[in-house]
Amino acid sequence: MKKTIILSMVLAMLLTCASFAAESAKGGMPGGTKLVFATGGAQGTYYGFGGVLAGKVGEKTSTTITVITSGGSKANIEAMDDGDAQLAFVQSDVGAYAYKGTRLFEEKFTGFSTVANLYMEQVQIVTLNPEIKTVADLKGKNVSVGAAGSGVYFNAVDVLEVYGLDINKDIKPTYQSFGDSVEALQDGKIDAAFIVAGAPTTAVTSLAAARKIHLVGFDDEHVMALIAKSPYYSMNVIKKDVYGTDDDVVTVAVGAVVVARDDVSEADVYNFLYGVFENVEEITAAHAKGAELNLSFAASYTAVPYHKGAVKYFGEKDIKVAGK
Repeated sequence: MKKTIILSMVLAMLLTCASFAAESAKGGMPGGTKLVFATGGAQGTYYGFGGVLAGKVGEKTSTTITVITSGGSKANIEAMDDGDAQLAFVQSDVGAYAYKGTRLFEEKFTGFSTVANLYMEQVQIVTLNPEIKTVADLKGKNVSVGAAGSGVYFNAVDVLEVYGLDINKDIKPTYQSFGDSVEALQDGKIDAAFIVAGAPTTAVTSLAAARKIHLVGFDDEHVMALIAKSPYYSMNVIKKDVYGTDDDVVTVAVGAVVVARDDVSEADVYNFLYGVFENVEEITAAHAKGAELNLSFAASYTAVPYHKGAVKYFGEKDIKVAGK
């Protein structure tokens, strides 16, 4: 009996030592905790790419991240405010609206900070009708404009307005997720759908595998008008090989920003950045958006101050960001 107890104690000590050694071998800062990362719908880029990032952070640092699906940017801000998530993806424009308390938000949400601006997410207007060539051609059509009050909805409002269209008067809007929009397109229930996510987007890729899709393009004049009205947008091009379209398509895009609650530890946010930017090649091998990861772009978001853990990480790379 005594021998069994001693063996059990020795085994426990060995396991503890092994665990400590494994933890010590990881990079970043020690003392990481467990975080919940709110992303987006299961067929969107936030969820797929977020899972890859979370896995790499957990593998390479002392921080563990659990990825959850969500209703997108606005829902993510609210989940963090309620304490249901500690990290989240938000569109760059939605982050600004939340921090200022405008458009989607009736009050200011200031208890969060920027971690990194990761990649551009394109405004993709998807249709199966080759006769819909410009935004103006959406007049009178049934169009999915994202969930009511979502970031996608306000992107649709912005885009339609610069073409002189009112979302409530000039189109027949429906309010659907990416997955539901794709199903409605396939069933002929809608004529087009606004999908704002990093291309390639899972829902659109699935549709393109089954049907010939078309992306509605923008002309330079209206792109410039939109950017002048809202500086959160920038011109972007979706190459024809992304979805097998006939030509490259000019559109606009916003940034996909990772944010964190202010009370998340310095170590955890530092570890997120360490796990991502010290392992870009491995991440790129697992997901196409990894090719867009860039430290300068990551430090470029100005609407919301950076978290102290991000200030520390970027500072070590000789990049200064404005923190709280």
